[in-house]
Amino acid sequence: MNPAEIQSIKQRFGIIGNSPLLNYAIQVAVQVAPTDMTVLISGESGSGKESFSKIIHHLSPRKHGQFIAINCGAIPEGTIDSELFGHEKGAFTGATDLRKGYFEVTNGGTIFLDEIGEMPLGTQARLLRVLENGEFIKVGSSKVQKTDVRVVAATNVNLLNAVNEGAFREDLYYRLNTVPISVPPLRERGEDIYLLFRKFASDFSDKYKVKPISLTPDAVAELLRFRFPGNIRQLKNIVEQISVLEYETREINAAKLREYLPQDQNNQLPMLIGSNKKPDKDFSERDILYKVLFDMKKDVNDLKKLVFDLINPNHGEHHDYLKDHGHLFENMGTFEPRPYKAHQDGPDNFILSVKGKADPYEANKVEDIPHETEEETLSLEIKEKELIMKALRKHNNKRKYAAQDLGISERTLYRKLKQYGLEE
Repeated sequence: MNPAEIQSIKQRFGIIGNSPLLNYAIQVAVQVAPTDMTVLISGESGSGKESFSKIIHHLSPRKHGQFIAINCGAIPEGTIDSELFGHEKGAFTGATDLRKGYFEVTNGGTIFLDEIGEMPLGTQARLLRVLENGEFIKVGSSKVQKTDVRVVAATNVNLLNAVNEGAFREDLYYRLNTVPISVPPLRERGEDIYLLFRKFASDFSDKYKVKPISLTPDAVAELLRFRFPGNIRQLKNIVEQISVLEYETREINAAKLREYLPQDQNNQLPMLIGSNKKPDKDFSERDILYKVLFDMKKDVNDLKKLVFDLINPNHGEHHDYLKDHGHLFENMGTFEPRPYKAHQDGPDNFILSVKGKADPYEANKVEDIPHETEEETLSLEIKEKELIMKALRKHNNKRKYAAQDLGISERTLYRKLKQYGLEE
């Protein structure tokens, strides 16, 4: 495709930017659109993957058919089969009527399955049958139905890693990944960041009937340095905040811009460094918190041992202090004075007794005590509940953004809300 054709596609679908990575992704989408091949779009959350699904649909022979975009992570696990494939009357509690699923409604059209990595394994098996044979069965029915639907899927996680972890079917992965399209994150698009800033500033100027904001040169440099973990969605939110709140000064300098750029781009929940596993897979949020607390407990014991060594050199002047303040060294054992000997090898003048053992280095071991575990379980539940309530308040009870802030899927958040009785 020549540059003029690519630019025409961008104008038609509202895509801003001139990044070579972006242009290549558009070119692949345009080339695959006239076919009926399954497409897998990969890219970080907020990078604009849905725009590519629209390009594929509207430039295909199915453009007059229906197009439906579905977020697989936003549908509870118990109802996703019914949403996608429909159900018979009486199939489950609450199924008072016959319902058509999306694959039946969009016959002859295109379905965009966003966050495909969040789809339950059982539903993945049903989807694989649709892709291979064009067949599906409604929940509660034994009748096989046919459908002619093109599937475009998108993911913000590495599906191959999910396959290796057993969270995603390998046969479905290769069936979906017929034509891969990679959407670049905003931080890899260079000057596109400033172009998008100006576009959003103009849009919000029209929306709120105010003068558009602009950036000084140092602010532009600051903007281009920021990594934008939330990609285009995050940039748009920042521009809207500035457009509304900075009503006195419409020219924004670097210092003012930094007030709106988050300084801490990390998730607020603890994660395992270097792990690609999702919190609700092999490790739950509670498991991660357990690990953090046990690590902290070990660090405190190590610190106690260090302090003990520092105040206990090769003379006996600190004996009374240790005897009177032994409570400071709880969980390390009990301290018994030992006569000082000038020729003694080793740093201590005291015997550290741990459950009858006379080895001071046994104090570093962390033992599991049943009643302590029960107390920690209660504490963890309270902390987890507080984190969820804090995230919901921060995002005005919008579960999608609260889940993103917590670093968990929307389905996991939905389950936690039910568990703690926080549903509205």
